Amino acid sequence: MVMPLPFLSRRPTVPAKDGASWPHVVILGGGFAGAHAVGALRDARVRVTLIDRNVYKTFQPLLYQVATAGLNPGDVTMFLRGLSLKVPNMRYRQGEVQGIDPERKVVRLDEGQKGQQEISYDYLILANGATTTFFGTPGAEEHAMPMYTRSQALAIRDRVFSELERSSREAGLSHSHDKLHVCIVGGGPTGVEIAGALADFRMQELDILYPEMDPGTLQLTVLQRGDEVLKEFSTKYRQYAADELRDRGVVLQLGRGVKEVGYDHVVLDDDSVLESDITIWAAGVGIPKMVSEWGFPQDKRGRIAVDDYLQVKGFPGVYAAGDIAGQDEPLPQLAQPAIQSGQAAARAIAAEVAGKPRKKFKYTDLGTMATIGRHAAIAEIPVLGGLSGSLGWAAWLGVHITKMIGHRNQRAVAMNLVSLYGGSRATHQPNPVVGEVNSLRAARIFEEQAAHRLFGAGAGASRPADEVAAENAEGAAEVAEPTNN
Repeated sequence: MVMPLPFLSRRPTVPAKDGASWPHVVILGGGFAGAHAVGALRDARVRVTLIDRNVYKTFQPLLYQVATAGLNPGDVTMFLRGLSLKVPNMRYRQGEVQGIDPERKVVRLDEGQKGQQEISYDYLILANGATTTFFGTPGAEEHAMPMYTRSQALAIRDRVFSELERSSREAGLSHSHDKLHVCIVGGGPTGVEIAGALADFRMQELDILYPEMDPGTLQLTVLQRGDEVLKEFSTKYRQYAADELRDRGVVLQLGRGVKEVGYDHVVLDDDSVLESDITIWAAGVGIPKMVSEWGFPQDKRGRIAVDDYLQVKGFPGVYAAGDIAGQDEPLPQLAQPAIQSGQAAARAIAAEVAGKPRKKFKYTDLGTMATIGRHAAIAEIPVLGGLSGSLGWAAWLGVHITKMIGHRNQRAVAMNLVSLYGGSRATHQPNPVVGEVNSLRAARIFEEQAAHRLFGAGAGASRPADEVAAENAEGAAEVAEPTNN
């Protein structure tokens, strides 16, 4: 018997001749939970349809590197159709979910055509994740910049460099407003990581790229309602992270909640005002409002209530995984719980189809990691204990690279991060990954917002001069003491 060589034989594009009669599994969402659910169904006798509004999966733990110009957006995204290499029984379909009818077992989609399209299912996995929530904070939706999607990370990146270009011109004309204040709302992993990355950029590259600016041009502040950053970690590593950020010149405003967000400022819960030319919102996520219209039970946080098998309570054949799933003991909305629950939901369906008993989902805690900046990260790993400093950073880098789907992404991220963080100031040539840097538009908006600004040249131009002066003086008195690191 002659065995065909893999590179000379064609990969099957359909699961089997009778595949059309197999049960249909529809998966909503191509994030961690959805993509790994697809992978877990590769050997099941089912047809799989993956539905997402985007044609790519985003590796969210590294989005902050895109937002701070350390990585290309393509480095952290994978074309979802590429999953069919290992899962030939999968098909991808782009669309926005408009509703679900559990009685008829159909999903309604907006695919850009006239009228809604319907897709029927035998089994359904809800894995469409969470979204940014502003907790009803006035002005936050209009002026704050969330960082939960690829497009949002790109918007932050382009805004930062547009404002740097605008500020560089102001620095040459006047010394009254040559600082660029960035406030990061939220002291969790996302907030800490983006603050650390911006601080590293300021220390390693800013003075080379913008020699006409004062070294302290870029001012960084983290606003955290709680008394500590990184509450997911032990006290020892919370303190380590705070010390590392302060050593990098990041101002930590702990125990300070945000009451309101303006174009160039934030109002704290004690009514004090901080200058904030760019406000990055990293304060948490919530379940999309449309989920409440699907008719499934929800817990107090809006997550869909599931049983021990991740099946939606009262709805046989419907499962939920990832951020959207609410067990009796909710898991953190992180990558690892999403990966494991997505795989478990898929395995439960595969067992049902095969006539085998399902297994209860049990989460295995593999540890928690966060990076603070150049050669500074923390990792708490069960059994192995904790890591910090360069060792923690190396562990963080290795884990994040190996968890990415796609060999190209792994190679690109490894090479780019080593290039970014390797060497010294004497050998590292700054080369931020920039895109549409439109400082002319930023300058026009800066002028248009004069009536609403509390800081900078021409602030409050449409109001009486004495009122503007008094307001600016009051606001300036409340601004945190800037650092010049």
